[in-house]
Amino acid sequence: MIAKRSFDALIVGGGGAGLRAALQLASKAHKVAVLSKVFPTRSHTVSAQGGITAALGNVSEDSWHWHMYDTVKGSDYLGDQDAIEFMCRNAASVVYELEHMGLPFSRLPNGKIYQRPFGGQSKHYGGDQAVRTCAAADRTGHAMLQTLYQRNIAARTQFFDEFFALDLVRDAEGYVLGVVALEIETGQPWLLEARATLLATGGAGRVFRHSTNALINTGDGLGMVLRAGLPLEDMEFWQFHPTGIPEVGCLMTEGCRGEGGYLVNREGERFMTRYAPHALDLASRDVVSRAIAQEIQAGRGCGERGDHVLLKLDHLGEETIRKRLPGIRELAIRFAGVDPVVAPIPVTPTVHYMMGGIPTNLHGQVVTPMRYGPEEAVPGLYAVGECACVSVHGANRLGGNSLLDLLVFGRAAGERMLEYLRDNPYPRPMPKSGPEPALARLARWDRTDGGERIAAIRADMQRILQTHCGVYRRDDLLREGIEKLTAVELRMTRAALEDHSRVFNTARIEALELENLLAIARATLVSALARTESRGAHAREDFPRRDDDHWLRHTLYFREGDTLDYKPVRLKPLTVEPFQPKERRY
Repeated sequence: MIAKRSFDALIVGGGGAGLRAALQLASKAHKVAVLSKVFPTRSHTVSAQGGITAALGNVSEDSWHWHMYDTVKGSDYLGDQDAIEFMCRNAASVVYELEHMGLPFSRLPNGKIYQRPFGGQSKHYGGDQAVRTCAAADRTGHAMLQTLYQRNIAARTQFFDEFFALDLVRDAEGYVLGVVALEIETGQPWLLEARATLLATGGAGRVFRHSTNALINTGDGLGMVLRAGLPLEDMEFWQFHPTGIPEVGCLMTEGCRGEGGYLVNREGERFMTRYAPHALDLASRDVVSRAIAQEIQAGRGCGERGDHVLLKLDHLGEETIRKRLPGIRELAIRFAGVDPVVAPIPVTPTVHYMMGGIPTNLHGQVVTPMRYGPEEAVPGLYAVGECACVSVHGANRLGGNSLLDLLVFGRAAGERMLEYLRDNPYPRPMPKSGPEPALARLARWDRTDGGERIAAIRADMQRILQTHCGVYRRDDLLREGIEKLTAVELRMTRAALEDHSRVFNTARIEALELENLLAIARATLVSALARTESRGAHAREDFPRRDDDHWLRHTLYFREGDTLDYKPVRLKPLTVEPFQPKERRY
């Protein structure tokens, strides 16, 4: 028997993006529910360390125009310039909003919000290093999540903690009417109806073997969208963060280099002088990641296996590390066995961020491109945060822009949802068959006939993505990866859970998560094979140059038939002159 509840608005995901949108709605006295598969303050936003990028000018002169230029350039010109302008122009206001909500930013001696240098940020359109990223020590995401959660509690947002969203519910006219979800503790299915539904389910970094992402980052919103017949955008673009702890994947924030840390190879050489002579260790993340990969390939890696380089912080002194990077010191000691006050930290490129996702406009509305006509919004459906593709990050995201993205577009989506609720004051009828596909998907994992175990299938999928779609890619590797993934998908059809008397519902959740990950893995490999150029985080050894004549466009992946479509990059900003594509130099 399915349980039912009805709301004005339903937010799927309790991270920063979802909480910011929920607050916008709940503060206007709407009945708002937030569904999260973990307690909201354990959402992955809590792991964001470095800060929120905004041109406040607290340390040196700054301008949102310069921030916009850096973001367009960082995206390798694949970012949509109207959305980028919208984000950068609104950056200061969302930071000040958080300050007024009580977020405990670190402070400069004059009392203003502390800002630190971050990679890819400049003054005067590519000039000197900018100091632009607003930080609360190295725990900015943690502070943000706690602040927004407390504000939502005060606004009477209702939370469904430890609920897993299964699928969207749509009617015959294509309106989204809510979701079917599973209460993890009891196994009870729920139909949560809403006039407006927002997906803020985060990224899917767990599709790779080595990732900075939490175990919960399994792309659940993306899987729901694909099963609803909607496309995903730019799934070939996955950012490898330059400084993850080897094997563990734990992130050593870019703020380490912003505070004056730097990378060295086994010879003690600051090798970034060869790859980015101007920006050095604060070049764009894709540039630094490829530089580290090349150092390792050239035999200049560190350790017994030569599989990493070193991040030096010891020259900063204990006081600076204690004040500005306390969490990093704790993580390095715990997971790398190194105290950065006295020794360098081993680091290697690690999957960190998904630039692609659910196609949206700059109001957070999910849009489905018509094959032979204009782009249309899916009525009642919105997406924000890492699961969405606006696209402000294009082929490569700049550090500090992820928290900014979720704040700006979380607020914007909340505003557009308010308009939608005003224009659609009554819920649409729920079709009797609405929940059936989700319930059938759930029932599939009642089987206990001794099939192959989920953990083994997941591990093989992750190895395929890590090996065949890593920092460097090429045609034969990608094709082989697709063949291997097809075999893994076949194994999934024969998989089964253990006897339910011996397991909790978490086993069923892992199976449902893997279904989402497998769909995302296929979207990634197929999209990466099709893009025959190198742009941003997508580096093809067999096509080493960027090809603006043929590939200045977004990829759209449809699950049905593994088909691809394309749409042009929006090069026209809202109010300023466009930044024309040119070679990126750091």
